[in-house]
Amino acid sequence: MAEQRLLNILIVDDDLDARDLLLLALERIGISSRVSCVKGGNEAVAYLRGEGVFADRERFPYPSLLITDLKMPDGDGFTLLEQLRSMPRYRVVPTIVMSASSDPDDIRKAYMLGATSYFVKPAGFETLERLLKLLYETWLLAEIPAVDTTGRQLDTQGIGKLGARFPQDL
Repeated sequence: MAEQRLLNILIVDDDLDARDLLLLALERIGISSRVSCVKGGNEAVAYLRGEGVFADRERFPYPSLLITDLKMPDGDGFTLLEQLRSMPRYRVVPTIVMSASSDPDDIRKAYMLGATSYFVKPAGFETLERLLKLLYETWLLAEIPAVDTTGRQLDTQGIGKLGARFPQDL
């Protein structure tokens, strides 16, 4: 079993009320992880790349869990997923889509672009708390590849192992 670690969570949502609700739910269920918030896909990409105001990785650590909305004016969730997919060495961060959309095409497209999971935003606060608690506990215990402070996957010595036939930067 994985050693428990502190997760760095990045929330991507243009709706301030939705972000505040997520933050309140995380606080109420006792999650003490570091949580950062940005308001759109383009800002999230800058955060992930450590560009501009996000260059200070002490203040803006690379996330180990990302929760994103889909429908945002400044780079939607698909833009973010597409960017993560185009940067193979950086796409190991579990990416949870939490959207008001239950459209099957949105769900399919999100998974096709690499979403780890997709949830329709719960209508009730208690349901949101329960969902976040399950997600948090799952990713807190899950084995994920080691990354450096910029989010770049650390190389491993895969020679002679089952996965050795696959390139490191798949």
